Amino acid sequence: MPFRLMMPGPGWSAVLLWLGSWLMVAAPAKATHIVGGEMELVHNSGDSYTLLLNLYFDAVHGSSSALDAELTASIFEKGSNRRMANVVLPLTSNTFVDYANPACATPSLSTRKMVYSRAITLAANTYANAQGYYVAVERCCRNEDISNIVEPDKAAQAFYLEFPAVVRRGQPFLDSTPSLFPALAEYACRNELFYYDFSGRDADGDSLTYDLVTPLNGNANAVTPKPATASAAPYDLIQWIAGLGTANQIPGKPTLAIDALKGRLTVQPLDTGLFAFGVRCTEYRRGEKIGETRRDFQLKVLDCAPNATPSLVLLPAPTGRVPYRPGRDTLRLVSGGNRCVRLRFTDPDPSSRLSLSLSPVNFSGLLPNFTTASSGAVRTPGAPDTLTTTMCFPECIDTQGRVFYLDVVVADDGCSQPKRDTVRVAFMAVPPANSRPTIVTTASPTRPLRVQVGDLLAFDVIGTDADRDAIQLEMTGQGFNPTDIGAALSQGTVGTQQRGRFTWRVDCRAVGADSVLNFQFTAATSPCDVRQATVITVPVVVSYTNRPPTLTSTLPVAQSEQIPVIELPLGQVYTATFRGVDLDRDGLTLTATGSSENGKEGFDLALAGMRFEAQNGTGAANGTFRWDVSCAAANLHRNLTVTFQLIDATCKPLPQVQRIRLQVTNPDSLGVTLYNVITPNRDGQNDEFRLPDLPPNFCDMQFANVRIFTRWGQQVFSSSDRNFRWAAGQDSAGMYYYFVTYNDGRKYRGWLEVVK
Repeated sequence: MPFRLMMPGPGWSAVLLWLGSWLMVAAPAKATHIVGGEMELVHNSGDSYTLLLNLYFDAVHGSSSALDAELTASIFEKGSNRRMANVVLPLTSNTFVDYANPACATPSLSTRKMVYSRAITLAANTYANAQGYYVAVERCCRNEDISNIVEPDKAAQAFYLEFPAVVRRGQPFLDSTPSLFPALAEYACRNELFYYDFSGRDADGDSLTYDLVTPLNGNANAVTPKPATASAAPYDLIQWIAGLGTANQIPGKPTLAIDALKGRLTVQPLDTGLFAFGVRCTEYRRGEKIGETRRDFQLKVLDCAPNATPSLVLLPAPTGRVPYRPGRDTLRLVSGGNRCVRLRFTDPDPSSRLSLSLSPVNFSGLLPNFTTASSGAVRTPGAPDTLTTTMCFPECIDTQGRVFYLDVVVADDGCSQPKRDTVRVAFMAVPPANSRPTIVTTASPTRPLRVQVGDLLAFDVIGTDADRDAIQLEMTGQGFNPTDIGAALSQGTVGTQQRGRFTWRVDCRAVGADSVLNFQFTAATSPCDVRQATVITVPVVVSYTNRPPTLTSTLPVAQSEQIPVIELPLGQVYTATFRGVDLDRDGLTLTATGSSENGKEGFDLALAGMRFEAQNGTGAANGTFRWDVSCAAANLHRNLTVTFQLIDATCKPLPQVQRIRLQVTNPDSLGVTLYNVITPNRDGQNDEFRLPDLPPNFCDMQFANVRIFTRWGQQVFSSSDRNFRWAAGQDSAGMYYYFVTYNDGRKYRGWLEVVK
């Protein structure tokens, strides 16, 4: 399979220097301290994809043998386990996984994220199997301190990814596999609830679900920690210690679990230690599974310093002291009423920093805002024991008669994760009443408005709103776009009004059937992001009439729609005059063009000795045509047709046309006498063969030659003189044949008998 190398980024040289200090030639290490990882396949364009392996490495206890400069991924056909390709993935990135709260960092836990990637090609004629494909990378070994699996120092990992065929039902099927959230760098605390977002994002908008799976061990081992290629599935699983399994990977109350739809990982561990676990993310499109990716990872559990939970109280009344009762009270927010609640939050721990956040439960959109600081320190020198702020709901929140739920959360900065207190607030809200805007125009009340081509139509459009909402004026047309016919609407704010100026210089784009053009003007407001609009229609009729112009001339009158023909000899002069008149006073233009007999092939009038002069104007035009009959026209070897056209300058012109066909009299029309017998006996009668009645030379149509042949095809005479004479000379009596050629292609032929 063809593939191309993805060039490393600017930090590659630093990575090489870092690797140089770690890499060494040595026997396989007993443990490589691989923390975990997952694979991704990202669609670039066409049949180009990028294959990635994200490998997480224990930066504290990690062995140098785990720091590979590249790893090999193997691609298989899922239904048959047929190996499709082996792809060498170079190391392209090496970074630390950051703590969510750097202050909680512990020297015993530090994780690196090492990315191996390469651009590959998945051709449609190769990766079209309906059962799809999978990719695997095998590497050993895991962290030897893992607490929940058997012989962790000998346990390997098989990184695994499934993806669909790139063609489905004869059409391209493009897909990027899910990209999971960054791996966790945090540790969990024994007997404390641990939570983490393990959800992914899908670039194609596919549906994702999550479940816990037993991590794959694969076929790598401590003797062969880095196989040259991955083996085909199925892959061996890791072995849990007694009492643990897929549904109980980390001992706890509750044990490790993941939300199937949200990907939220939770556990309250009972024991300290290092625990491996596996998560599978399955990808669906239109209800059909198209792929999956597995994240293999580990969680460190420590004994942590005690951290109390902060507390939060809501006081709905502006000055009252009765707290809000979750599950029993519902805030009712009405226009003009109180829309704010007071919040009091504290923490029994000394030197604790608290912060408030909001999380909508069953709605999206607008959220309340805090009028004062929503975070701060408590129980520290100079700080109060309790913080207060006010939370106000925007007027535009509209629950539309339903009850919305909002979680108000206070969190501390405790380690390893913040402790939280949540108050779920139920509320109903009605936005303030709002009236529609009004719109008027200064156009004439007589409707429809009537205009003609060339008129300038202009009037004002005025929008007002009783609630003083911002107004936008809009212009549309029923069945047409006003800007396409040159209409424009400019606008600006004047006091409490939005004033627009409509202008339209009527031109030919608006000319059609004498029907009504309905211009629609809208005044629109968007209070609380809800559009309110009022429309007014101004009908306009474009009146248009056009009478055809008249064209008179001194040309011969055509008979039965035939083009008149004028034939003149060389040296003559022909003239014709033209007169055009338009009662509508439109601009008139007279033109003359030349064409051949079929009316398609044009000719230059000047090259034929012709010229046409026109005096064009408004309502009237005059023209004169002159032809000096000469060889210039005769040499064109065709009948010359001249078309005279009178065009009126208006939206729908009604041109008037006259034509004349001009010919040069050709002396060819004379008869040609051909002789058939000569008697070269010198008696003065028929002694020589000649053709005195051949067509005379005419302009470029010249005599070329004469040739005489015996009956066996032997040429006995040739001449380029049209006045030739042939007396047979030494040639014997008998039958001869002659050929006469002109340079215009004409030929004359015949036979001749010589009698001696």
